[in-house]
Amino acid sequence: MTARLPVFPLGTVLFPGLVLPLHIFEERYRALVRHLVTLPEGTPREFGVVAIRAGWEVAPGSPERPVPGVGPVTLHEVGCTAELRQVTELPDGGFDIVTVGRRRFRVTGVDEEAAPYLTAEVEWLPEPGGPDETAGLLAARVISVFRQYLGLIRPDPQEISEQLPEDPTVLSHLVAATAVLTVDDRQRLLAIDDTAARLRAELRLLNREAALLRQVRAVPVPLSELAGPPAPN
Repeated sequence: MTARLPVFPLGTVLFPGLVLPLHIFEERYRALVRHLVTLPEGTPREFGVVAIRAGWEVAPGSPERPVPGVGPVTLHEVGCTAELRQVTELPDGGFDIVTVGRRRFRVTGVDEEAAPYLTAEVEWLPEPGGPDETAGLLAARVISVFRQYLGLIRPDPQEISEQLPEDPTVLSHLVAATAVLTVDDRQRLLAIDDTAARLRAELRLLNREAALLRQVRAVPVPLSELAGPPAPN
């Protein structure tokens, strides 16, 4: 099934169920927010968030990004819809909004002319429909490794680890959004259709990141000192 969506290019990856606050200052996306808030009651107020592969979040040559010679933005293929939950209009005409990720899609075509903002033809990607024993077993392993990982990067990892969801799909999205990963790593996780496969990929990434963090902690002197010349005797 295909649909047409307004599209908001961002330098981040949105996952289903995750909250994404945004400050809207560019005119074309102010127009998008105004369009969404005037939709009839009961109509989904959502737009597509797609991570930028190359280019800028702000239109080239706009007052907010006056960079000459910058080419058009290019997007990753898979994105996630953002449902508008809260809108605060600002004195300058901009907006602060709060959105929540809803459903994944694949971009099949982008139109720069149909509206003041980008729109795209998209096809919806499948989501798990029921219990999966393999995903459940993997989720338990991911929770264990993720707690160890949080212990390496947070002063009080219990604040998050106690709230980890039991649902494997929800867990996979939370881990992908919370772990300190590159946009490319997150994008690859978003594009995986199968929850078990996403959890397996996250196990590999978490083990990789935890090993790197342990290596850094094993260095006997501060990293800032390693970056400079040796101290005189």
